[in-house]
Amino acid sequence: MNLGSPDSPSVPDVRRYLREFLMDGRVLDAPWPVRFLIVHGLILPTRPQQSAKAYATIWTEAGSPLVAMGRRVRDLLQQRTEAPVELCMRYQNPTPREALAALMRRGATRVILVPLFPHYAMSSYESAVEKVRDEMRATAPDRKLTVVPPFYGHPSYLDALAGVTRPVIEKDFDHLLITFHGLPERHLRKSDPTHAHCLASPGCCAGNHPAHATCYRHQCFTTATGLADRLGIPAAKFSVSFQSRLGRDPWLRPFTDHEVIRLPREGKRRLVVISPAFVADCLETIEEIGDRARGSFLENGGTDFRLVPCLNDQPAWIDTLETLVRESDPVPV
Repeated sequence: MNLGSPDSPSVPDVRRYLREFLMDGRVLDAPWPVRFLIVHGLILPTRPQQSAKAYATIWTEAGSPLVAMGRRVRDLLQQRTEAPVELCMRYQNPTPREALAALMRRGATRVILVPLFPHYAMSSYESAVEKVRDEMRATAPDRKLTVVPPFYGHPSYLDALAGVTRPVIEKDFDHLLITFHGLPERHLRKSDPTHAHCLASPGCCAGNHPAHATCYRHQCFTTATGLADRLGIPAAKFSVSFQSRLGRDPWLRPFTDHEVIRLPREGKRRLVVISPAFVADCLETIEEIGDRARGSFLENGGTDFRLVPCLNDQPAWIDTLETLVRESDPVPV
């Protein structure tokens, strides 16, 4: 299960997608009346037109890159198991209900859900899991559901990330920027089971703490250091940033769009960028980073911008998915 995509880059389809996405109370976590006014009064009148133009630049003959790659990965994983494998998206199509119905038709007696979000966030991982739980209660209440946990520090995932990065850094570079999707700071505090740890001190993400099981920021740092360790990149030569933000509330910093301006001005003109929060290339990697961030970097003195592709359909990533599924459920599948 991944996040989702509009059915086409047309304005009506993009509007439909944005409406479903932004009306999710785990994404825009304001009371429903306030959320409705923000989405329908402030965002939907103009954002669909802007986003439709961006989607048009990445659309392929197979449709949305995210959905097309999801189907490809589904088929590759299906080759590894006799159990039925289906794909769904949290928003738009294919829906969880359709995927569950297909599994039931194929004789599934239990369901293993693989949220394709390496890191825990209420707006992605949690929302996806709760959506499937709701659909299971409505359509297959007698079936067991097993959920694969966030895999941000899993050795197989980190090895796969290192594998797609090595060819890109064979040529010398000045800096590796590891960019993750941004989150409002309040989401971290809401996900903190202790309600007292996350963002309470400068070093809150270090060491071990119960809050880290649901702390997106800690998990991003864990991925970044695990990747750098595998590649032998010293701490001074890589950094973490956060892309994509909406609204005026405080979001996780530093911002990626600011970093691609700052780094070349500080003499780091050969930049490698990777987005480990995304397992398949999509609007946020192709257009936001590969196009806009690249342009900002080069306009501000950068000379070499290299974007590491997402895991996509790499064999090591399919190995990881197979491992995650088998580790999550002791019964052979």
